[in-house]
Amino acid sequence: MAEKTIPILPCQTLQPVLDFYTALGFDVTFQQKSPNPYAVVERGGIELQFFGSKQYDPAASISTCYVVTDDVDTLYETFRTGLKAAYGRIPNRGLPRIGPLKDMSYGVRQFLMTDPGGNCIRVGQPTSDDMSHRPAPKETFARALHMATLFADSKEDLQGAAKILDRALGLEDERPTPEQLVRLLELRAEVAERLYDDETAARLRARAAGSKIEEA
Repeated sequence: MAEKTIPILPCQTLQPVLDFYTALGFDVTFQQKSPNPYAVVERGGIELQFFGSKQYDPAASISTCYVVTDDVDTLYETFRTGLKAAYGRIPNRGLPRIGPLKDMSYGVRQFLMTDPGGNCIRVGQPTSDDMSHRPAPKETFARALHMATLFADSKEDLQGAAKILDRALGLEDERPTPEQLVRLLELRAEVAERLYDDETAARLRARAAGSKIEEA
């Protein structure tokens, strides 16, 4: 016996979703308009299927699936290149969007990508045989970085990540190491940008750059 799992994901209308995946190098291998909107896209060993529903709200979507690859870095750069060519920029907020590529604390190197239908496609490469969550560090600032990364790039809870980082950066009785300070500032700037707070992002990046100069 040979089995294969294929996710069937919702969208409001098919065409923006199909255009998105075409930009990533997928082929549309099937499409129908009736009796219900339905389509299939494929790229290598990745197959995704979609159905259209006019009542569906992409902004409220919580649908997701996981794509496992043995070369996540190449796939990430390929997708970013395709998105820039199609949209004139690499979208990192709103719909569609693609997040940063990061080594997560649960044994995977991954990025999250959300299509115009609001479906979050998680793409990752195992970096360990142990896929369970690692215990959070006990040290204050290492713990803040650990938890904020999980909130931002696993849960996509950007507000939660911002609160964790702001709390750590606002401590007066403890101070991070220079390296930790730069990482905290850079992550908080990234989160701010994804929250459409470009002014805060620019201010934090400038502060991080100044901290690097002082450290050197």
